Amino acid sequence: MKTFDLSLYLVLDPGLCAGTGMIETARAAVAGGATMVQLRDKTGGTDRLVETGRDLMDALAGTPARVIVNDDVTAAITIGAHGLHIGQGDGAADEARARIGPAMILGLSVERPDLAAGVDPAVVDYIGAGPVFATPTKPGHHAPIGFDGLAGIVRASPVPAVAIGGLKAPHVGDVLAAGANGLAVVSAICGESDPRSAAHAIAVRIAASRRSIPRLAGATV
Repeated sequence: MKTFDLSLYLVLDPGLCAGTGMIETARAAVAGGATMVQLRDKTGGTDRLVETGRDLMDALAGTPARVIVNDDVTAAITIGAHGLHIGQGDGAADEARARIGPAMILGLSVERPDLAAGVDPAVVDYIGAGPVFATPTKPGHHAPIGFDGLAGIVRASPVPAVAIGGLKAPHVGDVLAAGANGLAVVSAICGESDPRSAAHAIAVRIAASRRSIPRLAGATV
């Protein structure tokens, strides 16, 4: 059985992480409470993703964090990542599943409830629901859906959901109240001088919110 925790899902950005570096940012963030780390680099190509991904897997070995590769199936397979995340324009989910096999985690971005309702839980393990807010880290994204839109997608989804898009520490309570299992962040950690402290601050808010929302107890899947 696959086990993963969507609570605090860090998406690495090579530009925002430039000062500290993606590997050290990830290492620090996981020490602070990040539970998932997505390697996203839209400009580097497969070779650079593989090089960075191997270093990332080594750096996080022995931790409970899961390493997810964005979009690139070949890179995910080559580095032995824990998972792959794809968008609606990155090919069919069942084709990605066929390539990565049954053991790897597969995430899918969804922007509307009808897309969430159409997810096959035998193929996709979690969805990225959003964007909740506009975000400069992903140019050309769909129109923001807000927390009401997030709740609608979560209700329609047959699999766990992580909220995506412009989210920071103050949004934790609203994200979890909307029914999402966690939130994905970029600049809230990558853009901070102390990624460990930034991650810890968000993790503390998540724990506090879960205590106040009984149905979120045991949100690891």
